[in-house]
Amino acid sequence: MPTVYNIPLERAVPLKLASELKKRLFYVSNEITDFTLIEGEQGIESIDVTSAPDHLAVAALAAKINGVVKTDILKQKVFLPKVVWQVEKPSSFSYQTDMFEALVHKGIAFESGEGQVGFGEPLIALMDYFDDRVKKIALRFPNAQEYRYPTLLPTHVLEEFGYFASFPQFMMFVTRLHNDLDVYQAFVQEYERNKKITPALFSHCQNHDYCLPPTMCYHTYHQYRGQQLAENRVVTAKGKSFRFEAKYYRGLERLWDFTIREIVFMGTRDFVLESRQAFMQQSFSFMEELGLHGFCEVANDPFFVASDTAGKIFSQRALELKYELRINVAEEQPVDRSIAVASFNFHETFFGETFQITQANQKPTLTGCVGFGLERLVYAFLCQHGLDPAQWPQIVKNAL
Repeated sequence: MPTVYNIPLERAVPLKLASELKKRLFYVSNEITDFTLIEGEQGIESIDVTSAPDHLAVAALAAKINGVVKTDILKQKVFLPKVVWQVEKPSSFSYQTDMFEALVHKGIAFESGEGQVGFGEPLIALMDYFDDRVKKIALRFPNAQEYRYPTLLPTHVLEEFGYFASFPQFMMFVTRLHNDLDVYQAFVQEYERNKKITPALFSHCQNHDYCLPPTMCYHTYHQYRGQQLAENRVVTAKGKSFRFEAKYYRGLERLWDFTIREIVFMGTRDFVLESRQAFMQQSFSFMEELGLHGFCEVANDPFFVASDTAGKIFSQRALELKYELRINVAEEQPVDRSIAVASFNFHETFFGETFQITQANQKPTLTGCVGFGLERLVYAFLCQHGLDPAQWPQIVKNAL
């Protein structure tokens, strides 16, 4: 039976930083199967941690948790939420409960593994329609092009701009057997002895030149490496992205293997910022056409265990480099639960400098990107409108 351990915090976490703590706890240790934040007079004062093994090294786990609290949480500045778009929930509205369970029960969706979901109609048609609408917004921008990228991304692309130091918790690598006859023979012999893949077999795998991309835009920066752009440019692509979500995955909300429609803006500061703003406004209009309620607010990425985590989060929020479009999916107190279906980002010259992408004046290009998580958007739509097409907005019924 699982056991619950109370882990006291050496310093209380302000309630407004509780969400930042929640984002990181499952990554602290694989032995944490669930947790509950315990509030006190000073904020979050302890954590009830659920763990399967009854031999859990509680003191070691407590040290890890308090270390993350000290380095990643308490150094952060508390920002007041800044909402730039919001549609309130109708007074008589009720969410479709247990939507993912309903999809599985009807044979529309199935879990093929941790954080991996397969699905059929009508989800396929909905996802294609939503993607087509977002793509059309992208292709209306000047000098816009669509590309299709391979799944694998060279590891060195992420190394060049420090991804591994900021988000080590998300990475998923691809490996293969070392190219040598002796290795193949040893692998087969060892496999036949065990009749299954064991950790020891990975000693024969010596290649880590490729990884699974955590998002699509990195393909674009890699594509334009070392180029001088004579004019502003927009690139859009749809493809699979991969992030290890530990035990945070829930149905279609936080998949390890998911689909993103990404739009990258490259050019002058004015062009990138104006394009991002224009895309945000058109995205809000699209959400309103879909009859969805939610909000868009200034946000930050979940930087983890880096020495400058708090500084990176402060910069993102203070400079409003990132906005998240969140759609409500379930009733909760004190506010309804929402999931991020899109983000709108401004990178300044970071990627231009890293990949030597320059403007016509030979200065580093500025970049920004928009990313829509298509499975998440479909799921949020179903949580609000249900599975019966007769209850969907007319624009969606007409399109499908």
